[in-house]
Amino acid sequence: MALWVLFGFIVLSATSILLLTRGPLRATPSVRPLRIVAAVQYACAIVLAGARLTGAA
Repeated sequence: MALWVLFGFIVLSATSILLLTRGPLRATPSVRPLRIVAAVQYACAIVLAGARLTGAA
């Protein structure tokens, strides 16, 4: 159960970063690294969910 909560927090964090870079932080020069961080978080969430669904975690 805790892994699903962690998955939810990771997805929520990545989504909030992505929404911020599309809105208020659009004009800042550090938008690209923030979007990369969001993409890495999404990738980690997918790996975590995949490991949980296959029984490896």
